[in-house]
Amino acid sequence: MTIKDLKDQNLIILECISGSKAYGLDTPQSDTDIRGVFILPQERIYGLDYVEQVGDKKNDIVYYELGRFIQLLVKNNPNILELLATPEDKILTKHPIIDHLSPEIFLSKQCKNTFGGYAFTQINKARGLNKKIVNPMGERRKSILEFCYVQHGQGAMPLIKWLGAHDYRQEDCGLVNIPHFKDTYALFHSTDPAVKYRGIARKDASTKVVLSSVPKEAQPVATMHFNEDGYVKYCKDYRDYWDWVEKRNDARYTTNIEHGKNYDSKNMMHTFRLLDMAEEILTNGKIIVRRPNRDELLSIRRGEHEYDDLIARAEAKMKQVELASENSPLPEKPDRERANQILIEMRRIFYCR
Repeated sequence: MTIKDLKDQNLIILECISGSKAYGLDTPQSDTDIRGVFILPQERIYGLDYVEQVGDKKNDIVYYELGRFIQLLVKNNPNILELLATPEDKILTKHPIIDHLSPEIFLSKQCKNTFGGYAFTQINKARGLNKKIVNPMGERRKSILEFCYVQHGQGAMPLIKWLGAHDYRQEDCGLVNIPHFKDTYALFHSTDPAVKYRGIARKDASTKVVLSSVPKEAQPVATMHFNEDGYVKYCKDYRDYWDWVEKRNDARYTTNIEHGKNYDSKNMMHTFRLLDMAEEILTNGKIIVRRPNRDELLSIRRGEHEYDDLIARAEAKMKQVELASENSPLPEKPDRERANQILIEMRRIFYCR
């Protein structure tokens, strides 16, 4: 099923402009995000071809089937609750049966974890991006050899330096495990064609050193330690960093670099938006989609605040949300049975029209 199918068959019962334009936080560069709700034809509900969601390739336009929509409302999903409270001027299509639904039916103390928890993930994203911007990784992937050290005097010498000092090639070396010494190996060397070792590291992406068979009479020339845990972590960080580089939004990244504060200012803006909304819901039982503190939030997006100050403010705000939850008059969870009956009634009305 496609978006065209939904429109051709008049299955869309709610369609709204969402995201930054609904929050009143859009800029001239902001995309137009569309979110909505549709009802499957009755035979698709009874059969095996249930469709939960229909959207475009970029997820700029997404519609949720009514049953899935109500499931997410019961879970207090922030994006779904916001859709139900969209400002009137951002609603493009609204079927009368949508009036059976209102945020008040679904709001509960779960919003502390959904809105507040999602905000916390934005903080973690901001921290992660801060780390990537401040600590960029070179294009050349380091080798295992750069995480190996040879015992030297009362200390250790980097393996690459040690090999250079002895005019050895790593391909002419062989390693043997030393029992009871984790990641520590006896290192052998030979240029004799009759004694061929396998080297220390392969040229592929392996995170393991290579072990060799060594003649019984051979004597090790050194003891080598491989920081395997450090290398595995480095490889993961390297992979994550260059995956981020490949997929990042360059316009957004340029903005983050230009403001010079080394954090994703859009993520940080939405962190405070979500925390504010969580406190409002828990205190007043209301979802305010269009943000009244637009200027403050946009100043965060422009990078006008220091990273450490924002993190401290966000963590303090999280404590306020915790307190609001403890004192909230909202139920612990939405009434699932009531939600189920509303869904049944909405389907009955729609299919009997």
